[in-house]
Amino acid sequence: MRIAYAARMMPDEPPMTPDKPIRPLQDVWLRPRRVFRELSTQPIGLTDQVLGAAQGISFALASCRAKDFGTKFGLVEIFWSATVVGSVVGIASLYVMALIYVRLGSRAGRPPQRRQVVHVLAYGGVPLLASVGIWVLTALLAGEVTFIQAPRDIEGFVALLLAAQLASSVLLTLWSVLLQVMGFSEILAIRIGKAFGIWLLGQVIAGLAALFLYVLMSPLFPSA
Repeated sequence: MRIAYAARMMPDEPPMTPDKPIRPLQDVWLRPRRVFRELSTQPIGLTDQVLGAAQGISFALASCRAKDFGTKFGLVEIFWSATVVGSVVGIASLYVMALIYVRLGSRAGRPPQRRQVVHVLAYGGVPLLASVGIWVLTALLAGEVTFIQAPRDIEGFVALLLAAQLASSVLLTLWSVLLQVMGFSEILAIRIGKAFGIWLLGQVIAGLAALFLYVLMSPLFPSA
């Protein structure tokens, strides 16, 4: 599996001087195990919540493109709604997913603390923070067409820009998955393959729960 292969190729513990302080936001890209090991004793903080909000905003912006919001709304409206809704959903999801993974992790390996799981989910999503920046830059250059799923009659530069944005979004999402899997492998003391299975199972459980909630709530909003 590609994620497991990439994890094996990633340097586990690059040489670092003992007195060099850890920089979680920078070091998590290539030193995820050391970052999560260092963060394991630290309480949940504002940075975790900001990173959770950034993940929600990233997925909200992707949803805006999938729903062709660019044909109905301006950039200010799109980014405002994505920021407000995405932040709330992202932070809430951070704690809900942590609850799921604490239960799964307790049965699969070393019982994790909730703060450890939150750190993995939050800091593992750092690539999605970069993805939000790319969304903003692309929108500033291309305009509302950024949030149209299949735009027509666009210039070559804009088409190339949108293709690059889509490719970077996919790659950064995959990198985020890899970091979270590496994080679960570290805090649960299990192999990469098993950690990926735990991550995938948690996503399935959360997806089924969201689907059930949608079906349960949809009669209350017949016009939705």
